[in-house]
Amino acid sequence: MIRINLLPHRAEKRRARQIQFIAFSAISVVLAGLLVGTVSIAIDTQISYQQRRNTYLKQQTAVLDKQIAEIKKLREQTQALLARKNVVEGLQSTRSDVVHLLDQMLRILPDGVYLKSLKQTGNRIALDGYAQSNARVSTLMRAIEDSPWLDSPTLIEIHATTAGGGRISEFSLNFNLTKQQKAVSPSTPGKPAGTKR
Repeated sequence: MIRINLLPHRAEKRRARQIQFIAFSAISVVLAGLLVGTVSIAIDTQISYQQRRNTYLKQQTAVLDKQIAEIKKLREQTQALLARKNVVEGLQSTRSDVVHLLDQMLRILPDGVYLKSLKQTGNRIALDGYAQSNARVSTLMRAIEDSPWLDSPTLIEIHATTAGGGRISEFSLNFNLTKQQKAVSPSTPGKPAGTKR
């Protein structure tokens, strides 16, 4: 027997396709909403994490800035202390120089030579004085050269002048004050020259 379908099958198929399209559209919208929500939540999470990291880094930077300021302050204090230490060491090392200078001047000053001024600048000594003759100035310069504490005498000027009714020579000379190592004899290290056993 033959069956004839008199129902409007095309309209039924069209309706079924429309329902299927609406269902797929609704599912797509829901899936897109879920996807957008998930991405938005992930981005918000990353942003808040980065903000927490930035806050932490700012706090650590502030701590490091304080430490750097303290280190800079300590370095300045260290430099000031080192400068003071160097000054004190310099004073300690040169405090006996004046004693040696005056002792040597008493030992080597020949008769007929009188000192007017004696100035020390570092190890350089400037001496001004009067002598009864030029030969006595030469004797003084030889004595300076032979001294273990003095060396390099240099005559700046000498000229004749009158004082107390007589002719004398007024002179200026420079020499160096040396360190104690020069006074040590090379044959007996650690023992000053001229000492006896």
